Amino acid sequence: MTRSDDQALVARLREHDGAAFRELVNGHTGRLLRLATMFVPGTAVAEEVVQETWIAVVKGIDGFEGRSSLSTWITRILLNIARTSGQKERRTVPFSALDGGGPGAPAVDSDRFTGPPGHGVWSEPPARWSDLPEARLESRETFAVVLQTVRQLPEQQRWVVVLRDVEDWSSTDVCDYLGITEGNQRVLLHRGRSVVRAALEDRLGSLS
Repeated sequence: MTRSDDQALVARLREHDGAAFRELVNGHTGRLLRLATMFVPGTAVAEEVVQETWIAVVKGIDGFEGRSSLSTWITRILLNIARTSGQKERRTVPFSALDGGGPGAPAVDSDRFTGPPGHGVWSEPPARWSDLPEARLESRETFAVVLQTVRQLPEQQRWVVVLRDVEDWSSTDVCDYLGITEGNQRVLLHRGRSVVRAALEDRLGSLS
């Protein structure tokens, strides 16, 4: 959607145009629901988050200043609501294994290397994701593995991976939104991506 399209749609929404609101809902609900499921436990809670998002959009459309796209503005509303709901509904699942044991722990298991610790080489180097057949990368099986793994990441890793790799935010925007440093963001993204890769390797076979 272009900037002029955004402006026209916003004008219609401010005039309480029901068709414009249905157009917006039909165009974004599926994406918002998938995004919400990354941060809250269960489809029912995710659906509530999406419903609250649309209510907030209707109430706040007059305050939309157009500094970002309408889609980005709506996404930020959903993320704020999901963040609050996730804190209330958070499951007590031990994530220590996925977290790698803390900030100093390796992102990849040491048995993937040969040689002395810290100076070894890959015994089975990972290949690029693009080396996988496109059909497998886009399959339901692959998506299900990624979704399940991302949901189980430690909270900050999950936020960084989703915002960078799903929503395609810049590192600067992610740091500003989460209140973290650029260095911390890079570490969290690397560790999160490593966990997702390991899950895909385990389910779909080695990427090498």
